[in-house]
Amino acid sequence: QVQLVESGGGMVQTGGSLRLSCVASGRTFASYAGGWFRQAPGKDREFVAAISSRDRTYYADSVKGRFTISKDIDKNTVYLQMMSLQPEDTAVYFCGIEGDGWGSFYTTSIGYDTWGHGTQVTVSS
Repeated sequence: QVQLVESGGGMVQTGGSLRLSCVASGRTFASYAGGWFRQAPGKDREFVAAISSRDRTYYADSVKGRFTISKDIDKNTVYLQMMSLQPEDTAVYFCGIEGDGWGSFYTTSIGYDTWGHGTQVTVSS
């Protein structure tokens, strides 16, 4: 059974930083892509960042230059380092792991078949 557990969310002021973690069990990020999505109240879930099995990364335009996705294979963990946070970054952040095993990332949620429970990020102005 594949499971993902996110952590690291919290409340910060505008301009602050947070690092989210996503630990996987039952499937390895060495072979499967990982992605971060977020969902604000009343809005659809949106793509934030993804990393392929070969460490290629891709970002939404809204976070490019501020967020960095990375992974630690030994810990089977994907991270999202978030800097220069803005109030519009406030959302529940979800980690997903690719379902088809190609190792390529997806920028839509359909490419991920398992999700964590989410972690709340709140940025105050």
